Amino acid sequence: MSTVDNANATQEQEYEQESSGSKRMLFNVVPSWVVSFVGHMLLIVVLALMVLPRKKEISTALEAYAGPSENVESIDLDMADFEDSEIEELTESVIDEVVPVEVETVTDFEPLAALDPAEFVGAEEMVFEESAFGSFSDVAGGGNETGSRTGAGKASALAKYGGTKASEEAVGLGLQWIVKHQLPDGSWNFDHQKGPGGFRDSPDPGELSEARLGATALALLPLLGNGQTHKVGKYKDSVRAGLDFLMKNAKRGGNGLSYHEQGGSMYSHGLCGIVFCESFALSEDSKLAPFAQGTIWFIEEAQDTSGGGWRYSPRQRGDTSAVGWQVMALKSAKLSGLSINKRTWQLVDKYLKNVSNTNGSFYGYLDAPDSQSRKSPACTSIGLLCRMYMGWDKDTPGLIEGVSYLGDKGPSPSNMYYNYYATQVMKQYGGKEWDKWNVKMRDYLVKEQSKSGNSAGSWHFGGKNHSTKRGGRLYETAMAVMTLEVYYRFLPLYSDKSISDDFEL
Repeated sequence: MSTVDNANATQEQEYEQESSGSKRMLFNVVPSWVVSFVGHMLLIVVLALMVLPRKKEISTALEAYAGPSENVESIDLDMADFEDSEIEELTESVIDEVVPVEVETVTDFEPLAALDPAEFVGAEEMVFEESAFGSFSDVAGGGNETGSRTGAGKASALAKYGGTKASEEAVGLGLQWIVKHQLPDGSWNFDHQKGPGGFRDSPDPGELSEARLGATALALLPLLGNGQTHKVGKYKDSVRAGLDFLMKNAKRGGNGLSYHEQGGSMYSHGLCGIVFCESFALSEDSKLAPFAQGTIWFIEEAQDTSGGGWRYSPRQRGDTSAVGWQVMALKSAKLSGLSINKRTWQLVDKYLKNVSNTNGSFYGYLDAPDSQSRKSPACTSIGLLCRMYMGWDKDTPGLIEGVSYLGDKGPSPSNMYYNYYATQVMKQYGGKEWDKWNVKMRDYLVKEQSKSGNSAGSWHFGGKNHSTKRGGRLYETAMAVMTLEVYYRFLPLYSDKSISDDFEL
């Protein structure tokens, strides 16, 4: 989505055509396409016959699903599972034209009230596991691990990783500004001046007013990062209204649910995927399962079957910016116990290798950077974070060199896209590198937050990057709040003990 495309993307020269070698699929095992096609069609028919009789009971939204392919499974993200492994044959499937799903008016999720998790395809995989994802012990049921988004776990994380009273006050003011600009139908708009109320006169609205799904998802993410759900929290009504809006605007896309939209493209879809997966994990509300799993199935179908990435349209050659949001959605899904095709991770691994150099230290937008001047700090941050979530050890040489590069560069005074991803990388890496980065990033954001008038609580840095212009004040405020939530939003990857082990709730 161009609203969150980093500033460096505009500086990257896009190749007109890939080399013929990069178009070839390097598969060592190639069964007959006819056998593969027939087998998959039979599987879809069987699954459809099993599921269709129940769909009248769980709303027409579930009619989008024919079920996952036969090799879908919940997996542990261990690179050893597929490093240098053979990538199985991918048959070219055509994603159906995306059409709206006719869903009844969603009030308190009643249209899905009859959903029995046991009836949902893949429900047996939906188990909550020890992971790097959030901290939900005192949030809406809390069946998964104790953690850090609320309560004592949050206080412990703030103290341990460098948050302050001032940073949390800034988060609170930012959330207030975001919620204040929610529209009556539950959505948000990157042009925050649209809608009723005289308070909407804050300057610097975004230009991408048509991407309302992406704007709504991006506004919900900092609320979820603060432990707010549709069940509990100060802003539970706002979260519920936002989820209602997204649920009512789901579209059929292949075997899944699509949130691809004009202007927002696959960026909007990735953001919506993260929202539904996090909401499902936080609340353990099975009514959200079809939407969480459906967005993941569409991500898998939209993946470029040759290069392994994502971009604006399904099956388009990927760019690292779009890949980042899809990988974060997949990671959230995995940590929520949803079904993920192992092949998807194999292709992501292939993509990251093709756009990186120096043992995976530096990443480009469309291709590996071929010189010092073509290094992209934002893309490098995205690539490294993907690698961390896909199992790289802390002592991996490529990670060490990449973190050193980001540390030397430091936070940007205007590019929040870079800051958001780089802050996650540095926090997960920890140590002196994180301490140095955190002081600069945290104090700068607290200082730059608007303190007066109807803009109070928001941010706008006045940068000339593409995402700032398109996403405006809502985009920058959401990204800034999420950056200041980094202390407790995700549990540490490189730690022998989680925060909940240190501070029992």
